[in-house]
Amino acid sequence: MFESLNDKLDKAFKNLSGTGKLTEINIAQSVKEIRRALVGADVNYKIAKEFTDKVKDKALGSENILSSVKPGDLMVKIVLDEMVELMGGQSVGINVKGKPGVVLIAGLQGSGKTTFSGKLAKYLKEKKNMKVLLTACDVYRPAAINQISVLAEQVGVGVYKEEENKNPVSIAENAIVHATQNSYNVVIIDTAGRLSVDEEMMNEIESIKSAIEPTETLFVVDSMTGQDAVNTAKAFNDRINYDGVVLTKLDGDTRGGAALSVKYTVGKPIKFASTGEKLDTLDVFHPERMAQRILGMGDIVSFVERAQEQFDEKEAKKLEKKIRKNKFDFNDFLGQLNQIRRMGDIKSLVGMIPGMSKMTKNLDIDDSAFGKVESIILSMTPNERANPELLNMSRKKRIAKGCGRGIHEVNMFMKQFDQMRKMMHMMSKGKGMEKMMQGFPGMK
Repeated sequence: MFESLNDKLDKAFKNLSGTGKLTEINIAQSVKEIRRALVGADVNYKIAKEFTDKVKDKALGSENILSSVKPGDLMVKIVLDEMVELMGGQSVGINVKGKPGVVLIAGLQGSGKTTFSGKLAKYLKEKKNMKVLLTACDVYRPAAINQISVLAEQVGVGVYKEEENKNPVSIAENAIVHATQNSYNVVIIDTAGRLSVDEEMMNEIESIKSAIEPTETLFVVDSMTGQDAVNTAKAFNDRINYDGVVLTKLDGDTRGGAALSVKYTVGKPIKFASTGEKLDTLDVFHPERMAQRILGMGDIVSFVERAQEQFDEKEAKKLEKKIRKNKFDFNDFLGQLNQIRRMGDIKSLVGMIPGMSKMTKNLDIDDSAFGKVESIILSMTPNERANPELLNMSRKKRIAKGCGRGIHEVNMFMKQFDQMRKMMHMMSKGKGMEKMMQGFPGMK
């Protein structure tokens, strides 16, 4: 995420390394590099100029302040603060008050509206304990109604659809009546998109909004389209005056222009950020956390929050007892694997850990590796999974044949599992750190 922008900003900050203090000359050089980085990330030049002017003024004003802080670090702090402010300053919640609350979803075709609708339904159901009704109002795109139905089933929420009705306004109105009669807390209205902004689409979304008077209107934007996304956001806001923005596809080749420009341009907060296709990859947008990730500082708070969502205290205590007795088995390993998988894609998670995004940016971290390990474990008998010591060569050959892997892959996994198991056991006994230190030159 934002790798190119991060690299260029990092270069601008490094220009200050080795200097004794911030001066008008080195500040000007650094600010010039920052402006180039922002424009290269598809941030509008006017916004980039205003942003860097503020950074320059603050940097010049800090000339005699915090003399113990390195110039590069001080510039990073100034840029971070201004970036947070540019993206809205603080997170803004979604308004789903009402009987029922009504959330209208708008955006261009291909922006990820329907997938986001499913993610939002899951979020409101699981995080807010709400009874949610997903509504299919895209009467044009082939399979759109079916997609909403599938998402509703996956998330475990209600779905409202009228497959023969081609009037999205009446479908939306009928959905709210249905929700009221069946005690739903919130209705999510997924609307049709177009390949570009056109009058017909604008008239339709205006008519729907006027008829149902939603408590919240969200505009979904593909963050990979950069400044084009911001221009589209402005066009929609001029017509329907929405309440907030949703950034999707932040796991792709995102340059950063949309995230950094949309709040400034339309004056509406970014409320959610979405990565990937999995339905649990939706986060409330926090400007400070996003700014830290753009600057390569990671986002450890979000990482911990995701981990806590998957944490089961009772299971953790059981697992701890097994590790202490050196009884950690393949069933336990598979359970931990699934917990990590539910947190999101691995490369995105690694990028949240401070310092790790730079170290792993050129590595191919593929979630499919989980599938390889899982196939090996699932090819074992229940008795073998519970008792790893049973795995002799003949059993390994049978497992390799069963999962379609080479015997060398099975052997490698078994070796890694055994090493991990021993290390976990040593750590539980308080010997792990001592053992690891012995591996360093000069340590005994």
